Amino acid sequence: MYQPDLAPIGGSLVLSAVLAALPLVTVFVLLGAFRVKAHWAALSGLAAALAVAVAAYGMPVGMALSSAGQGAAFGLLPIMWIVFTAIWLYQLTVTSGRFEDLRTCFGMISPDPRIQAVVIAFCFGGLLEALAGFGAPVAITGMMLVAIGFPPLRAAVTVLLANTAPVAFGALATPIITAGELTGIPYEHIGAVVGRQTPVLALVVPFLLVLIVDGRRGLRETWQAAAATGVGFALAQFVCANYMSVQLTDIVSSLVGAVALVVLLRFWRPRGGEAAHERIGRATPADGPGDGAAAATRTIVSERQRLSPARTAMALLPYVLVVVVFSVVKLWEPLGDALDATTVKIPWPGLHGELLTASGEPSSTTVFSLSWLSSPGSLLLLCGFGVVAAYRIPLRAAFSDLVGTAKSLRWSALAVVCVLALAYVMNQSGQTTTIGTAMAAAGAAFVFLSPVLGWIGVAVTGSDTSANALFAGLQQVAAQKVGVDPALLVAANTSGGVMGKMVSPQNLSIAASAVGLVNQEATLLRVTLKWSLGLLLALCVLVFLQATVLAWMLPQ
Repeated sequence: MYQPDLAPIGGSLVLSAVLAALPLVTVFVLLGAFRVKAHWAALSGLAAALAVAVAAYGMPVGMALSSAGQGAAFGLLPIMWIVFTAIWLYQLTVTSGRFEDLRTCFGMISPDPRIQAVVIAFCFGGLLEALAGFGAPVAITGMMLVAIGFPPLRAAVTVLLANTAPVAFGALATPIITAGELTGIPYEHIGAVVGRQTPVLALVVPFLLVLIVDGRRGLRETWQAAAATGVGFALAQFVCANYMSVQLTDIVSSLVGAVALVVLLRFWRPRGGEAAHERIGRATPADGPGDGAAAATRTIVSERQRLSPARTAMALLPYVLVVVVFSVVKLWEPLGDALDATTVKIPWPGLHGELLTASGEPSSTTVFSLSWLSSPGSLLLLCGFGVVAAYRIPLRAAFSDLVGTAKSLRWSALAVVCVLALAYVMNQSGQTTTIGTAMAAAGAAFVFLSPVLGWIGVAVTGSDTSANALFAGLQQVAAQKVGVDPALLVAANTSGGVMGKMVSPQNLSIAASAVGLVNQEATLLRVTLKWSLGLLLALCVLVFLQATVLAWMLPQ
């Protein structure tokens, strides 16, 4: 039996936390400072995590390696399985020639690239996050922006930043439901508090997207569109999370944000669209070659008149099919329960029955769930074959795309697998709990720092659900000690995690693979880190104020 010691270094929690953070520091320094390829950085971080687990925490070598194996398995299924099938689904639209029509459809909303970035990355990406999550929104919307003429780096940064506000309610509010199950706090109450935090982010993010896409000039020329989308999304998120349905929050918010933008465009047109195309299409060396945004616009304009309703429907078919399939599976309980019943529970060898938590209870993380049919990746595969049939793509071509997609993802898959292996070793050896406990020891100041725990959890695992699984209980205990509403800090863990998404090595690898920036994760990290930390600081201030002078913001 192995029970983690939270302060193995001379009984000092602070020194132990510093050592426990070594694997994370290794990954981020190698990526950000030394520009090491993501899979090598992740492998190095995994090696550091194993060394700390065995040498400092006393975890048996066999258990540490088994823990890494369980994390690697989770990295492949469901994480990379989802990314693989999402990219294959997109590739089918390219092979069939329908993607050009889809590009025209988005262009018909507005030919302005700044508006298209908001529609695709924020609204459409939010809808995908609501249904699938786990990197699929970043993969799909990143490829779409590149296809309409965005330089790869700008496309990747845009979709990573856009994939923030929707994350807390992603996959039909799975992170919030998980937090409720672990703390005993009704998930509706946690969702209501989150619904009074993330809307603030939703107001800001569209403005930041326009700024990233076209700088200050673009912001001056299109702030009205950013405002309409952000206000629509934020208001819908607040209302739905508090008074309607926590599970449907992202779906409603994404659609309302898109409708608000479309209504605005009936009465207002942005200035400088053609010039913006030229600026965006003129890629910098770091961006890599763009596909020619201005040329893409001219194609859209010429196609607009001859794009029939039937062609429009066929262009939108893959994503309508995704929305329908995921909505039916998630919202029709008998079908969802039937698919969940096919999940195979595998007690992980070398861990199950032998691993304890720091409190001495049997660990609940030693059973691997193989959701071979209910996984979002499997549902995306089903959608893919539906598209193959509807588009009449020869099976040989479809399987050729399948193989090509697998080859293109091999290095990204290695990076993701190593990151998840690292996360499991840190979690099950006690390293992550040591870091969280050390931060909670800050007392009243912990209220301000509470979102940072969620940020760390998502930065390591790439999942807000996993971050809540790690820290929701700790946040609840810390809140009780400092005398604030436990739901506030549990919600802060969820909301803080959304900013960690854009710097997670897992998500960076997905974005880089999707837009064709192979081994450029370090560049992405350096660009996104400032946005991530800036938004995190703003959320820390908001949570602290909600615990004090803005307590009236919280649901009673």
